[in-house]
Amino acid sequence: MITFIALLARWRLCAEYSEWQKAVGRSNQLSFPARCGTIWAMFRFMIITIPLLVGACSPLNIYHQTGVSVTQLRTDETSCDVRALRDAPVANQIRRTPARYIPPRQFCDSDGNCYSRGGFWEPGEIYTVDVNQDLRRRVKDQCMMGKGYRAVSIPPCPQAVADAAPSAVTGTLPRLTETSCVIRNRDRSWQIVNQG
Repeated sequence: MITFIALLARWRLCAEYSEWQKAVGRSNQLSFPARCGTIWAMFRFMIITIPLLVGACSPLNIYHQTGVSVTQLRTDETSCDVRALRDAPVANQIRRTPARYIPPRQFCDSDGNCYSRGGFWEPGEIYTVDVNQDLRRRVKDQCMMGKGYRAVSIPPCPQAVADAAPSAVTGTLPRLTETSCVIRNRDRSWQIVNQG
């Protein structure tokens, strides 16, 4: 995460330096995409790969009931999703983050020519929030508990366990123990394993 933030900061500085060169009329300099291309390519690569890596290492959060098929679990989840959406419909509200002050910065080239960019205010970003989202989640939880499920979080299996286990997909929810873990497959299916 720290590397991602540092890369984003360097990319922003690169963009601001490009703006300075345009302001002082250095049209013979490299364009923003050429100068910052490597940073931009790394930034895009991280945006794509970080969610994949996080997903592979994150726990599996599901509703569990021993002996129930995964197909039945999905059916019950859909039923409870419909009920939750009916009882707590989407209620979007438009909001805005606070404005942010960007302090002055000075940029200098190799010839000692400096350019100061005055401080300025960035307006807050407009975003949408669904004020019923938490209520809808609670309604779904109650609905699933009413069907005999409980919400569980199953940790990922150690790599040695994942390598030793035969490739499979869980079709029926097994009894969970303190050593239960999950193996995530490339097709986004998963396999629950009871170690030992």
